[in-house]
Amino acid sequence: MTTTAPFGSWRSPISAHDLAASGHPVSGGAWVGDDIWWLELRPAEGGRLAVRTERDGAVVDVLPAPWNARTRVHEYGGGAWAVSPDGTLVFSEFTDQRLYRLDAGSNTPVPITPAAGPDGASYRFGELSIRGDEVIAVRETHPGQAPADSTTPAGSTLTRDIVAVPVDGSAASDDAAGGGRGIRSIVSASHFVAGARFSPDGTHLAWIAWEHPRMPWDGTELRVGALVDGVVGSDWRTIAGSTTESLLQPEWVDDNTLTAISDRSGWWNLERLGLDGSRRVVRADDAEYGGALWMLGMRWHAQLTDGGILAVRTLGDDSLVVVDPTTGDARTVEQPLTTIALGAVRGTRVLVTGGSASIPTGLRVLDLETGALTDVRLAVDDLPDAAFLPVAEARTFTGDRDVHSFVYPPRNPDFAAPDGEVPPYVAFVHGGPTSRVSATVNPAIAYFTSRGIGVIDVNYGGSTGYGREYRERLRGQWGIVDVDDTISAVLGLADASLADRDRLAIRGGSAGGWTVLAALTSSDVFAAGTSYYGVAELTQFASDTHDFESRYLDGLIGPLPEAEALYQSRAPVNNVAGLTTPVLLLQGLDDPIVPPSQAEMFRDAMMERGIPHAYIAYEGESHGFRRAETIVSATEAELSFYGQVMGFDPVGVPRIELAGDAGTEPAAK
Repeated sequence: MTTTAPFGSWRSPISAHDLAASGHPVSGGAWVGDDIWWLELRPAEGGRLAVRTERDGAVVDVLPAPWNARTRVHEYGGGAWAVSPDGTLVFSEFTDQRLYRLDAGSNTPVPITPAAGPDGASYRFGELSIRGDEVIAVRETHPGQAPADSTTPAGSTLTRDIVAVPVDGSAASDDAAGGGRGIRSIVSASHFVAGARFSPDGTHLAWIAWEHPRMPWDGTELRVGALVDGVVGSDWRTIAGSTTESLLQPEWVDDNTLTAISDRSGWWNLERLGLDGSRRVVRADDAEYGGALWMLGMRWHAQLTDGGILAVRTLGDDSLVVVDPTTGDARTVEQPLTTIALGAVRGTRVLVTGGSASIPTGLRVLDLETGALTDVRLAVDDLPDAAFLPVAEARTFTGDRDVHSFVYPPRNPDFAAPDGEVPPYVAFVHGGPTSRVSATVNPAIAYFTSRGIGVIDVNYGGSTGYGREYRERLRGQWGIVDVDDTISAVLGLADASLADRDRLAIRGGSAGGWTVLAALTSSDVFAAGTSYYGVAELTQFASDTHDFESRYLDGLIGPLPEAEALYQSRAPVNNVAGLTTPVLLLQGLDDPIVPPSQAEMFRDAMMERGIPHAYIAYEGESHGFRRAETIVSATEAELSFYGQVMGFDPVGVPRIELAGDAGTEPAAK
């Protein structure tokens, strides 16, 4: 029988322990013979990333514990492992950032890069690929005596280059000691490099390069240089791209032609580019065929054996198309996924990672001819009964400008709300901010909706997936457009009587946490807000954050010192005087991207003014919580917080104490 109970107090079969225990995000995907290997986050093992495969019907580790395949290049990493056809694994070990080789049949990795370079420099390696007897990688060199776990601020002599590392380990003890080959620098000549690709005949290298203050979605260059003795000389040239054109993922078609992605039309579209300087749009389309290069090694297209181009096409949601590069005609691959990341291609089969509003995220094999999907490894072991999962509704709210979102109404077959009651809603604000969300089976969302709390996931202005103009709405307007768009979306729900105007909450992580704090200090729309490792202050943040994002604020706010006044006026910590809304701050104490000082400054400002709040900090957590115990603690704390503030009694979670006008400050975890 259905029980009548207030929204927020419904009993749910989805617990925070379920989220931590059954969730293990998967990524990548490579064929090794007939086997498929992938990378998997293991929350129950301290959040390590393991290379895994399936043998005799059971999922097993290729890379055994405690080894952790995670690179810190750009801090966000990407391309932390590669495997040769014979099963030799090369990976970046998180603890010391050295490259290691694990031979087939062995459980003992051996280092192939030195513990430190000349003058104590420390190395990080990402976007790994194996080419013959060498590993090709992006190397990030931190100067001086900086340890591998340090964050080198802007203005340092941190450098990056594309290198070749001998697989045999001859560079492990010293860069060039004892007659070893050492690590060979193939090319640098810019502060950022990515996407190294060798021409089929091995005579040229193509790569992507960019400089501060641009981010890779602002402007990059596609460069090509001739290889002499394995090194690109000084006569390399830029064949496409600029400070206002973003080029992504070059791939060689033949020895003289490349396919790449360019947004010079206002949309990331596929182009063919020749070494003779020619370039041609393969298919002009008001849709995206690329995305934000937050992590190294991201792929949006692949060459098929019949000459066609398999590509991810994005307009809000993702689809897969096969494009004829001669005519520009596109055939949609009929398949059910709406969030898609491309992996390796073998003939007419491709490894894809993704899901949809009704299909859980995971790694699958897709047959391009039939559209058949075969599960390899899902990101969750167990899903609750589908009746407890919300149904995603794509909604666009129209005011001063369109705002795209996905709405997840409360859903639980065992409960109904009293007549006339309207549900509370939580606005999920994604990070980045140059990123996006799609409709997906997300147990973290179902955790709330199955308890009678609606969720709206907002793609505010600045999000990708809707063209460069939509993406650049946030230029100079961070803290304004993102806030206004999120408010527009939640008030649209309230105006339609779908959400309780007095019980709206907002939560987000990183840049999403900034939007939370900015919204709470500039409006009275929300009853509560949760910031996961969010930015609270700008001037110190600009000097403290890591190199990759150290000039990101130039585009989001303005360059320093010219924009100093804007940095001060926009920063939520400077606007706490008008704050009355309770706030929950959740922070990793080892976060190099948004340091704990950001949350602590905001906490201190709230304490001075007696604003109800809680600050929970977690030892050993970085940017994005990975440990099972942290996920449980943070999830339950958030639910308890909303219940206290919005007047419902959540079932089965411990009550957190709020400091401010009552209670005491919670201790760090």
